[in-house]
Amino acid sequence: MRKVLVGTVAAVVLASTATAVAVAASGDDSATESPAYLDASRPVAERVDDLLGRMSLADKVGQMTQVDRSAVADDPKALAEYRIGSVLSGGGSAPPNPEAEGWADMYDTFQRAALGSERKIPIIYGVDAVHGHNNVRGATIFPHNIGLGATRDPALVEEIGRATADEVAATGLDWNFAPCLCVARDDRWGRTYESFGEDPEIATAMTSYITGLQGQNVLATAKHYIGDGGTTGGDDQGDTRLSEADLKAIHLPPFAEAVRKGVGSVMVSFSSWNGQKAHGHKYLITDLLKGELAFTGFVVSDWAGIDQIDGARGFTAEEVRQGVNAGIDMVMVPEDYRQFTQLLTAEVEAGRVPVERIDDANRRILAKKFELGLFEHPYAERAPVGTPEHRALARRAVRQSQVLLKNDGNVLPLKKDSRIFVAGKNADDIGNQSGGWTMTWQGKSGPITPGTTILAGIREVAKNVTYDRGGEGIDGSYDVAVAVVGETPYAEYEGDRPGGLTLDQEDLQTLSRLNKAGIPVVVVLVSGRPLAVPASQALLAAWLPGTEGGGVADVLFGIAKPTGKLPVSWPATKDQQPVNKGDGKRPLFAYGHGLSY
Repeated sequence: MRKVLVGTVAAVVLASTATAVAVAASGDDSATESPAYLDASRPVAERVDDLLGRMSLADKVGQMTQVDRSAVADDPKALAEYRIGSVLSGGGSAPPNPEAEGWADMYDTFQRAALGSERKIPIIYGVDAVHGHNNVRGATIFPHNIGLGATRDPALVEEIGRATADEVAATGLDWNFAPCLCVARDDRWGRTYESFGEDPEIATAMTSYITGLQGQNVLATAKHYIGDGGTTGGDDQGDTRLSEADLKAIHLPPFAEAVRKGVGSVMVSFSSWNGQKAHGHKYLITDLLKGELAFTGFVVSDWAGIDQIDGARGFTAEEVRQGVNAGIDMVMVPEDYRQFTQLLTAEVEAGRVPVERIDDANRRILAKKFELGLFEHPYAERAPVGTPEHRALARRAVRQSQVLLKNDGNVLPLKKDSRIFVAGKNADDIGNQSGGWTMTWQGKSGPITPGTTILAGIREVAKNVTYDRGGEGIDGSYDVAVAVVGETPYAEYEGDRPGGLTLDQEDLQTLSRLNKAGIPVVVVLVSGRPLAVPASQALLAAWLPGTEGGGVADVLFGIAKPTGKLPVSWPATKDQQPVNKGDGKRPLFAYGHGLSY
């Protein structure tokens, strides 16, 4: 861990000091004494002022530019040439060696190149470690947010934030694009599992993740600002049509609490509010976030987000101008950094983007780099990932996230000496139980990273277990059947289901075979949202548990009692969307429902 603690910048970071201005005015980098900004004993505000005063427009524009690793992998020297401020790994953008060592090697290569610039300003590296360090093979994969919302346990989520920060920092990286504080109001949305739940109260409580992450000195990101969970029809990157009062009541509270907790960055949503893209919305970014909420960190765009302002492909000068003037401080390009830096430079030189706006953005970005200690400790501090301690924490999180929806005849908990038949495509598949944003952007079925499948967890407890994916071979001699069914991995956009939410044909056929055997059937649903499921004796919502499937088995056998409560309303039919607490509709299982033993 880097030893410097992350703190809030507050007003002092944005303030100027007369001394720093005087030093900056001299512009004398050739003085024998080290520049003030390299003196770690000085206050952050003074270091920022000193460095800012020495920077050219090219330096400043570069600091506002974030590129994906793939854009500079073959030419790391471009980081110094263009004074790039940040590198990121988009979903699945990984080094050739996806193990922790490969990530650390890559990070150090990029950092070494960036430090070759005249000002020697380190990069800050961002990654979507949204449920553990999920791009790194062998890392601990925690339940996705919807499962954590079911735990109703902010202290647990804070622990997960700390553990995730440990594994992120172990590979050198210093900035996590998490937590997602969206309030999902329509489960057809493909990012529902990234939400802690349908009520802003849950996401607000789970901002404890920020405390855990930043307490270990990895910068957190509150995303996606604002209203992405409220789009019409659950349309990804769609339009949230709400009054300002409703926007503030439903979607703003988690962000307000994130700011109160000192979150270092905020990412803007792809979505629109009443027809206007958030990436170009000055009221939302500057007036509301930076003004009314007094956010003092920096605002980052989403992947090529400003490119969507005019609805046409390709950056334009007008989009760059509108996005930066709206209040975006760092722009995730992520590939066309040459064109972006040229356009922004021209806009500043023409007076269409004020120098004051550029300086404000740089102050915010540089302050976080100083607070993180990047100038003093720029390289990876290598350590193991996927440790036994972190996997034990993840298993505990899986236990607490299980929601027992139905238990007719008290078929659960299972008896360890029962003759058990296990079926279903999600019983023995780490990729399926981990979901999207795992090793790749959309996720992938199969043994994509080390872990314990749900089937393996069951076999750890019971010895008389038969498994067949499709349910072939079952008969009445078994005491119980366990069907582990549900969704296969997806992420944003590709996960939208406007046609409704139900099981696929393979799952339906599997359940049909099991039900014909005339024995009790327990359905374990592995999914990122509620689905319509045929009748069974018991139904356990396992969500997307990650690599520690043993936690599901712990609940099935009563080693741990189910304590999870629904973070979303469970629809009565596949088409009953949207359905939310207090809307007058009657769901199959209400928000907050959850049985125990």
